[in-house]
Amino acid sequence: MSIRRKGDVMRHHTARARGAAGFTLIELMVTVGVMAILAAIAFPSFQGVMRSNRLATTTNQVLGALALARAEAIRNTRGAGVCPSTDGSSCASSTNWTTGWLVWSDVNGNGTYDGSSTDTALRFVQGNPKVTITGPSGAAAVRFDARGRLANTAQTITLQPDTCGSQALRRTLTISATGQVRKNGSLAACS
Repeated sequence: MSIRRKGDVMRHHTARARGAAGFTLIELMVTVGVMAILAAIAFPSFQGVMRSNRLATTTNQVLGALALARAEAIRNTRGAGVCPSTDGSSCASSTNWTTGWLVWSDVNGNGTYDGSSTDTALRFVQGNPKVTITGPSGAAAVRFDARGRLANTAQTITLQPDTCGSQALRRTLTISATGQVRKNGSLAACS
């Protein structure tokens, strides 16, 4: 029977732990190869999720801008609006809202955004270039009167990703004459 000393046991455990720590080069290469294969399989479906999330985020930003404009119109009793804007300091005259939109308070009550010298810009939202937004046809701005009603006829805003793949990702927002904004329940095929 042999008696081991305390130091001999410690050296034995330390030597074994040093030899077992780490990965071999072959193990590392196999792991990287498996991860690359899994990423290649998952990437196409991940693009669909990204498109859907971009559309949902942009839809919520537009809904928030419309709600802010309507609340401001009621609060200031003169009106407010949302219009397409590229720079946040003026309204564009087109129906393309892709580059961004401006929420403004109609301080002078004339129904148009006249710049920061007479009206108040409340918020500018930079658009997402990967989401196409088409504003109301025939009107560059969505305007609300002092009661929160739509100052012009009922309006629609459509949103869709710049590329839809095979998914139905076209969203339509409808603004009724009473100022209520309704998001259609189902997504339509992209155009």
